[in-house]
Amino acid sequence: MKITPTSLPEVLVIEPQVFGDSRGFFYESFNARKFAELTGVQAEFVQDNHSKSGKNILRGLHYQIQQAQGKLVRVVSGEVFDVAVDIRKSSPNFGKWVGVNLSAENSRQLWIPPGFAHGFVVLSEQAEFLYKTTDYWAPEYERCLAWNDPEIGIDWPISETPLLSAKDQLGKSLSEAEVFA
Repeated sequence: MKITPTSLPEVLVIEPQVFGDSRGFFYESFNARKFAELTGVQAEFVQDNHSKSGKNILRGLHYQIQQAQGKLVRVVSGEVFDVAVDIRKSSPNFGKWVGVNLSAENSRQLWIPPGFAHGFVVLSEQAEFLYKTTDYWAPEYERCLAWNDPEIGIDWPISETPLLSAKDQLGKSLSEAEVFA
């Protein structure tokens, strides 16, 4: 397993060792002991989620203001551009973002710690996205940043306006959003 910090040092790209041959492939997608040893993160995952989306669908930028979730995300079919935004007011990286292409082919995973907003846009015809969380979904604490907030300035690799849920259409700008201290 290879761990690579991103430009936001707490957000990590995780690349498992993939063993493949003419029959297919095998890789260990998660091992708590290795994860803790290689990342220094002591995470207890309590929920697994699976979403399927079509091309140009954008989900996010989501976070929970209480019961903040760390997320370990990966794609098992298709490709997405996955984004994390630091929304910790006390952080020197407050308001900065990082984006990583995750796909079934590259087997990359992304660790997004609590205190970050998260979202992705589907680049392939469809994508299946899996993620583990360190706390349970709590809709009463869920918040959403606007995907196109110019204050954040995410460079989404898309040429047309993405498809958003009604909830995501109501995302707030960083200056209006409830953020972490």
